[in-house]
Amino acid sequence: METILIIDDEADLVMIIKDVLENNGYNVLTAYNGLDGIELSKKKPDLIILDIMMPDIDGFNVCNSIRDNINCPILFLSARNSEADKIKGLAIGGDDYITKPFSVKELVMRVKAHLRREKRALNREDEDFLQFKNLKINLKGMTVTVKGEDLNLTKKEFEIVELLALYPGQVFSKEQIYEKIWGFDGMGCTSTVTEHIKKIRFKISEIEESTQYIATVWGVGYKWDLRQ
Repeated sequence: METILIIDDEADLVMIIKDVLENNGYNVLTAYNGLDGIELSKKKPDLIILDIMMPDIDGFNVCNSIRDNINCPILFLSARNSEADKIKGLAIGGDDYITKPFSVKELVMRVKAHLRREKRALNREDEDFLQFKNLKINLKGMTVTVKGEDLNLTKKEFEIVELLALYPGQVFSKEQIYEKIWGFDGMGCTSTVTEHIKKIRFKISEIEESTQYIATVWGVGYKWDLRQ
């Protein structure tokens, strides 16, 4: 049974969401403030529903505190619907942003969609190859081909492709990509990510001009395009 952690200071709303999720077969953990939410996140839930506006520590800071140790999807809930807030939520590691008031049915559907994506990604990690249209990734051989032609990617270029392709549709900020590929002790900056992705796209375009595979999410970062 998959476990979902809800972190929100609105007790009535938490109980409504909890009841609906439990009726859909999920195990649900609840926290009514950010500090308790951080503590419960150590139980490694499969998905986190996180409110932004909380009194002690807001959802953005909760996400910053747990994201390095938590790989599961994080869905932000907020009454704030500005583009800047949405961009910030995705940039710091959120996977979705849902504005209040919202349909509980829609929330459940989004929860199911994110959990399905996680299952696909986990299953793919056990495979030797990933296939997207004309692009094929050999995970063990660390090679990428398009229409059968080797892209001749560098090690870092391959690692970027692998990271994005293992989580198709998930948005990664330039900061997240840099930390995952170069590590916290890397000597460069996030512009390095932009340059590497430009080179990857160029190598793909030399063989297949019509398909980009890596999509830019303006103001946030990059994702592997699910439409491929």
